[in-house]
Amino acid sequence: MINSQINIGNALRGSILLFILFNLSTESWSQTGSPSHAIYDALLKKHVSPEGRVNYKGFIKDSVVLNQYLTIISKNAPNPTTWTKNEQMAYWINAYNAFTIKLVINYYPIASIKDIGSKVQIPFVNTPWDIKFIRIGKEKMDLNNIEHGQLRKNFDDPRIHMALVCASKSCPILLNEAYTADKLNAQLNKQSSAYLADSFRNKITADKGQLSLIFKWYSMDFNKKGASVRSFINNHSKVQLSNKADISYLEYDWGLND
Repeated sequence: MINSQINIGNALRGSILLFILFNLSTESWSQTGSPSHAIYDALLKKHVSPEGRVNYKGFIKDSVVLNQYLTIISKNAPNPTTWTKNEQMAYWINAYNAFTIKLVINYYPIASIKDIGSKVQIPFVNTPWDIKFIRIGKEKMDLNNIEHGQLRKNFDDPRIHMALVCASKSCPILLNEAYTADKLNAQLNKQSSAYLADSFRNKITADKGQLSLIFKWYSMDFNKKGASVRSFINNHSKVQLSNKADISYLEYDWGLND
């Protein structure tokens, strides 16, 4: 009985905190233009482990609060003339990851995000990333629009691929805090180093790189301005690939990251 009362009390305190953060976020949004991500940050800290395991059942229980955050995002499209580059990038990364969570909990329980939609999926036609369930300002969007039409097109930073999480085991882990403009560079560097150091997702020695397919799918993003996949790895990995190291790619695990 006492334990039950303690659990109820903790849950109530958590709900009150999220309510307060929602009101603070709304205030910040109305005053500065660029919204606060505090409410989303609290949800991530509550429902994502340090290892990136996502408690989708927890997000379902807090779906009202998640929807409140997504409403703030939907009503506050970035303004490139008044927002900094980092404010815009943090916004779009958080939007992508938060709307991915929303998509998953709409269909949960599922074994993989690829279980959503048609059994025969054609990229950029009818995959889960092509569902137009997102509203940003007056525009209806899908996850591909955010990734390819906003982040890849406008910011030219391959580290975004270490931050966008497609709800799958082989994706980078979901950071259990929101991306913010003031911490963005450090957060992207941290995610890049963590992804490369994770032997489930990448196996790197001086003579051999068994890499995530992300580096193959988005090789053009890593091979710009004289850079390369190899140089990206050597900039962010403790283990350096030699110039003669063989590079191959690991099978991608689309199992849900829960």
